[in-house]
This record gives sequence, structure tokens and C-alpha cells, in this order.
Amino acid sequence: MRGEFIDVNGARLYYYAAGSRGAGEPVVFLHGFPTSSHLWTDVVPLVPKGHRVVVVDLLGYGRSDRPTGRDVSVRGHAERVVGLLDELAINYACIVGHDVGGGIAQTMAVRWPTRVSRLMLVNSVGFDLWPGREVKVARAMLPLTRHLPATWLLSILRTDLMRGYVTSDRGAHSIEMYVRPFAKPDGRDSLVEHMMSLDSSETKAIEPRLKDIVAPTAIVWGAEDPFLPVAIGRRLQTEIPGSSIAVVPDARHFTPEEAPEKVADVLTELLTR
Repeated sequence: MRGEFIDVNGARLYYYAAGSRGAGEPVVFLHGFPTSSHLWTDVVPLVPKGHRVVVVDLLGYGRSDRPTGRDVSVRGHAERVVGLLDELAINYACIVGHDVGGGIAQTMAVRWPTRVSRLMLVNSVGFDLWPGREVKVARAMLPLTRHLPATWLLSILRTDLMRGYVTSDRGAHSIEMYVRPFAKPDGRDSLVEHMMSLDSSETKAIEPRLKDIVAPTAIVWGAEDPFLPVAIGRRLQTEIPGSSIAVVPDARHFTPEEAPEKVADVLTELLTR
């Protein structure tokens, strides 16, 4: 496993590669807000052999560059991921997305269908059913709070993210990794840019085209997700032809961390369709 930076349309993205360049199509993992490639740490080793695996930090997250005014909407990230595939000479791939990463994956499957061989959505945003109340309240307060110390915003973020985990020990460790890039003043500005770009109108706009997705699709959901209820997953299954859904008991929002074996099992089955 190796990590490196790659320039995509003038922005440096960090990614790491695993697996091998076997006969199976590549698998690309996309995280959501406000996480990073760390989300997939326990899933990647369980990907079946023979697949090239790419795990990326989206722009403004993890080790990738700050947004500094670049587009961090769902569409903006999707265009950048397509650019990443171009840079890596990947014609098409199985796209696996969590949270906002799921919205990016849906956008790719709708707007660049030849680049998405298979689609896997894990606790994904969808339709006009996101972001949650907490994010909406935080955004409404931003004119008053965006100039406060980053530690103030991050303390609220930590508390809210902890609700997405069943096990607090695991959650505390991961959350610290996720919020670290936002701890300095320029990081606070990045966090604000991301929050202001969480716009359900993007997934609402592609809703009529979900029925046109031809890539085999699997959906996985933590049954107790407090941010994105499983009803979103069931509705996605209804809208995307031939898609399957697996609801994981005793898991909340961060299913790739809490149930990596189940996520990997569903992915393995998807790769054989």
C-alpha cells in the first residue's frame, strides 16, 4: 500500500493504492463529510484479490489541498474524481461512496455512466433528505461563528459526529483523525466551505435519472443511522433498477468502520454480478 499526491486540474489530491492490476475492474472508494480516506481502512484489506484499489482524500479533506475557493459541491467533487481516473488511466471502475461520497458516486453514474462499472452506496446522501437539522442550524449560525476559533467549531463537530458511532472508543479515535485538518485557521475556513456546499438540490436534480443507472448497484446501510435514515437507502433501492439493499443491525452512520466485514461481503458479491 502506498500513498502519494496527484495533480488534478491544478489541485493536489492525496490517494493511496492497494491490491493489484488483475483482471477485475478497479475499485474506487469515496468518503463523505467531514471524513477522509481513513474511513475505509478496515474495508480495503478485505477487497477480493485481483482488483486495483484506489482510496482518495477528496479536495479539502485529509491530506489533500485546501479548497481555497475551488468547487467542493457534489458535482465539483464528481468532476474531480473523473479527472483522477483520467490521470490514473482508469477507464471505468466500481465506485463505492459513503455519505456525500455516495452523492458523488450517484452523480458519476448518472452523468458519466461509462466510467462507472458498478455502484455501491453506503449510508449515502440522497434526494432532498439531507443535510440534517444540525448542519442546517450550524450553517445558519455561520455568519456569527465563522470567525471564532477553530476549537469552538470542532468541539461541536466532535460531539455531533460521535452520535454516528455505536462504540465511543472507535469513534473518538477516528473523529480526531477527521477533524485534524480543520484545527488551524485555514482549516476552519475549509470546514466552512464544505458546510456551505452541502446542498441537497444536487441530488434532487438527478433523482429523475436514477432510473437510468445501468451499473449493477448495491446499497448498504447502518440500521441506526441518526443522520441519514435507512428510509433513504430503501428509496434509492426503489429508484435504481435491479439494486439490492443490506441493512446492518447495530450500526449507525459509519458502517465502513463499524461493520467492515459486512461492507466487504456486499462488495464482493457486487463484483461478481
